[in-house]
Amino acid sequence: MEKPFILHMLTTAKNLSPFDVNMALDAGWVSAIPYINVEPSEVRGLVQDAIFSRSPKSLKKTGIFIGGRDTKQALDMLKTAKNSMVPPFEVSVFADPSGAFTTAAGMVAAVENELQKNFNTTLEGKNVLALGGTGPVGQAAAVIAAQAGANVRIVGRQLEKAQRIADLCSNEFGEGSIQIMAGADADKAEFMKTADIVFATGAAGIELLSAELIASAPQLKVAADVNAVPPSGIAGLDAFHNGTPLPGSKSGAVGIGALAIGNVKYQAQNKLLKIMLDAEKPVYLHFTHAFEVARDFIKTKA
Repeated sequence: MEKPFILHMLTTAKNLSPFDVNMALDAGWVSAIPYINVEPSEVRGLVQDAIFSRSPKSLKKTGIFIGGRDTKQALDMLKTAKNSMVPPFEVSVFADPSGAFTTAAGMVAAVENELQKNFNTTLEGKNVLALGGTGPVGQAAAVIAAQAGANVRIVGRQLEKAQRIADLCSNEFGEGSIQIMAGADADKAEFMKTADIVFATGAAGIELLSAELIASAPQLKVAADVNAVPPSGIAGLDAFHNGTPLPGSKSGAVGIGALAIGNVKYQAQNKLLKIMLDAEKPVYLHFTHAFEVARDFIKTKA
């Protein structure tokens, strides 16, 4: 009998994301098996239970997805999963906690596209503010943009927390090859004087960038918001906007809304799930790979 494609889906949360389950099945996985309230210490045992139950040939139809809500924890679990393999008993693993990696990848790729299209430039050397950037999406977007050559600052309500997250992003996720800065909300007006790009990645329904701050930004080029719940995280920006002129901007900035970003995020997650299905050799996927496929999708669409 032909063995089915099985995706073992691990989360540290009490529920597995229905969004991720739908994505997995729509991408071609026949069965999506949930494992909830998973402790990081349990990952090794779960992985080895999965890999030793099938022959190396049949393991090509087996994969592991890591969800949860904590960026570092998900990446640590991905590393543990990889280290738990016993070749040739090895399967592909994809980490995307709270969809943060694919959402961040979609946002940064969309911003990069608008920079090229409207300003004939790239992320290299641009000043990026990640507002509400201490959460999973902000963290991943900051690292992706910094790795693309941007000067990134994570801005949060508390400078101490923002600094701690910036250090984590630089040293852990960026492996010391990038240097992300930190800032407090109280200093946003000062930061906007030199900002080229704004990522609004805070909690839903909170305006992070006011009309006044937009009007005061002399070199703002692109502002992107991942929040689809009114009010927008960026004043005047609609969830459907996609390279639309940003109301009140004196520098000619354009805006990208949450639903436009969401389309790229969807395509990136779908592609990575299919890469797992089609891979001849095991792959280990996270935000870097999400950015690569998000970029490719936008180029193909253009």
